[in-house]
Amino acid sequence: MLKENILVTGCAGFVGFHLCKSLIADGYQVTGLDDLNEYYDVNLKYSRLKELGLQKDQVINSKNKIEDSKKYKNFYFSKINIMDRESIQAIFNEFSPRKVVHLAAQAGVRYSIDNPYIYAESNLVGFLNIIESCRRNKVRGLIYASSSSVYGGNKSRFYNAKDRVDSPISLYGATKRANELMAHSYSHLYGLNTTGLRYFTVYGPWGRPDMACYIFTKKILAEESIPVFNNGKMARDFTYIDDVISGTRSAIEKNYKCEIFNLGNNKSENLMNFISTIEKQLRKKAKIKFLPMQPGDIAETYADIEKSTEMLNFKPAVNIEIGIKNFIKWYLSYHYQIKQ
Repeated sequence: MLKENILVTGCAGFVGFHLCKSLIADGYQVTGLDDLNEYYDVNLKYSRLKELGLQKDQVINSKNKIEDSKKYKNFYFSKINIMDRESIQAIFNEFSPRKVVHLAAQAGVRYSIDNPYIYAESNLVGFLNIIESCRRNKVRGLIYASSSSVYGGNKSRFYNAKDRVDSPISLYGATKRANELMAHSYSHLYGLNTTGLRYFTVYGPWGRPDMACYIFTKKILAEESIPVFNNGKMARDFTYIDDVISGTRSAIEKNYKCEIFNLGNNKSENLMNFISTIEKQLRKKAKIKFLPMQPGDIAETYADIEKSTEMLNFKPAVNIEIGIKNFIKWYLSYHYQIKQ
């Protein structure tokens, strides 16, 4: 017998794809939505959906209609833009999800500097369409992706979920903070359970091509120089995808009334050490191009996960040595297959 219906937006994205695989394997009935935009290589998104049992022609022709997976009896897909209010409401009416995991958004700090309007459209209007549909359809819980970027100008080295976050230094971070405030208001006005998850630099197999691990691996293999900002004086709380999925799954199951959690590795890794670990796995030296700090960027992120550990039983288990090894194994396999 299948478990409750869950709607996952951004299902062809990095986190969304892994979450759908996890939920499907555990017997949930899952419907995934994605507009397959071209922010990065759309073929990677098609490949992720193929892993979920959907052929490319199915995906292309699935606008505003549900397509069945050829691999899993409990996964369905529709190509929908979250800014399309009528189509979103139609999917809610047809599928009647009990919970919604909203991962669809325009990502990227640097991209927001040159393309601000898409952030307002996707991250604000799109979020409103989802949360309003949740309210109208009496959804039991909305779990949504926030970001470590909300901490922005926070002076503390450790980012605690209880810290004030009223000084984001990127438009992307500002839109994610706006989502948290919108969710708070809906929880208190309408009794909608909402849980925000502040993801910290997620990496791993099937990762995004605009993220550091992917960029560095690709450029080192091509013997191209890799850009390292702030002259290498950067540190990130790199969080492996399996740990993120574990925390997200716990948030779905706990379904708190109105909470926000950090999902990070609880360890800040020096960027140069991160690059060195990739070099060791590839057995190839990087050509490094040091650059000044980028506008909107943060020198260091470090997740305080005490609250997440206590309330979500969140215990990240994968260190960067294992995580990078797994990523590179996938990367080489995936790109080798493409060349065949």
